[in-house]
Formats: sequence, C-alpha cells, structure tokens
Amino acid sequence: MWEQKLIKTERGDFEIFEAGNGEPLCVTHLYSEFNERGYHFADRFVDDFKVYLVNLKESGNSTEIKDEDELSMSETSKDLEAIRVALGYDDWNFAGHSTGGMLGLVYAANHPDSLKRLIVGGASATNEYMEDRDSIYSDENPLNKSLKEVFSTLKSKGSTKEERAQAGREWTEMSLNDPSRFDEYFSKPSSGKVVQRRLDYYSYAELPTYDIREDISRIKTPTIVFCGRYDSQCPFVYSEEIFHLVPNSTFYIYENSNHSPHLEELEKFRGMVKDFNHLA
Repeated sequence: MWEQKLIKTERGDFEIFEAGNGEPLCVTHLYSEFNERGYHFADRFVDDFKVYLVNLKESGNSTEIKDEDELSMSETSKDLEAIRVALGYDDWNFAGHSTGGMLGLVYAANHPDSLKRLIVGGASATNEYMEDRDSIYSDENPLNKSLKEVFSTLKSKGSTKEERAQAGREWTEMSLNDPSRFDEYFSKPSSGKVVQRRLDYYSYAELPTYDIREDISRIKTPTIVFCGRYDSQCPFVYSEEIFHLVPNSTFYIYENSNHSPHLEELEKFRGMVKDFNHLA
C-alpha cells in the first residue's frame, strides 16, 4: 500500500503517494487520478527509487484550478517544480508513460536543471499520432468505433461507477498485445481513473497544436525512451522519433508488447529500470 500525504506548495496543495527507497522519482499521468493502491507503472520503480506518485490539479485531493490554462503541460510542469522544491530536493528523476511521458518531455525541456534522469514510454512529440491509422484514435483504425463508445461511457453523467470502470478496462484491453493474459494483467489492484476535465483540456485545448519536437531536441537530461513494437495508442514510430530527437537518449524496444510493456514484458521492464537507476 502506498502512503498518502498532502504537500503544500506555492502553487497549491498536492496529494501524493509515497513508496520505495532510494533516489527520488516523480511519476504521474496527465489525466489520471491515483490512490493508495498505487499504479501499475509506478509500482515497477519502488524497488529502486523512492517514488512520489502525484495527483495533479483537479485530481484526488489536490488543488482545484482557477484558470483552464493551469491544466496545460507547461503549467503542470511548474506544479511539479513546486512539489520538488516543497519536498526539499535539488533535483529528482521522472518516469512517465503515455501522456505522462509527454508531460515528462515538456518538464525536461522547460526545467533542464531539475531532472537527473528521465524515462518516457509509449509517447509522442507531436499530435500526428492521432491521424495514424495504426492508432486506435484514428478514424481509420478498426477499433476506433469501439473506443468512441468507451469515451461516451466515461463522459456520461448517467453511467455508473461500475460501467465507467468496465469502460476503462476495455480501453486498456485495446492497448494490450495478448488477450489470453488479460486476467493476469488485471489481477493486481491499481488506481489511475480518468480525470475527465484534464482529458478534455488535453483533447480540445492542447492536442490540436501539440508539437514539441523542436523543444525536446534541447533536452540535456540522460533519457531512456521505450515502446512496445505494437503500440496501438502512440505507434512505435513516434517513440522512435523521440529517441532520435532527444540528444542523450537510449531506446528500449519491447518486441512482444503493445502500449504497456510494464505489464506485458515485466522482467525485461524491471531490467530497464535497473539500467535507468545507473544512467549517467
């Protein structure tokens, strides 16, 4: 079980969950809410790091926003900075998956002296992934109709908690490579429910012009980029592009994974975390 704390900063109060020992590592996701059950992705780092799993503004018991722009990646990276300062660290590490990885890239580009190491997976530096037919977000993808039904359930005020939970699972199942292992993947409790207000801001305010390719070419932080060969959310080529753009980066490819190598190729992922811990 993760230990809950409320951190007061100059940019508001933030609910975080702590676990593990070692160097400090921040983990979060752009539009997810966490609790004491942790988060499958964050769980993979607790043997090597002291992990801070962060609820961003509008998530859990963290501060509510006063202005919609506070939900942007740029403003959110300022919130992460405030949390780092409040915790008393000169620098720390960051691990992000999917849009959490995109946030990590913005954080590293905007605050170059704050991150000792960065690990990013299943992400993209541009909105072009949304139009890629290999992505479930593209109208040309055969799973897109089912995904839209999932989104409709998640957004509906009339849907029950159980229906939203099932919709969330269906979204995840579309992003896993081996259906025979679904029950195994979901056997361990985890948190990370969708925060609709944050997802809507990302989808309608930030994503239409999202392109950080020029920014990330200036990142100096030692970085690991990873991706599943069959990633159906942010297809493989977009992680490959991040690897080529970030100067001091290493690329880990998961040949038997879709969007979640931390579930699908667990032992290999743990080996990558060990490498990350010694990255210089």
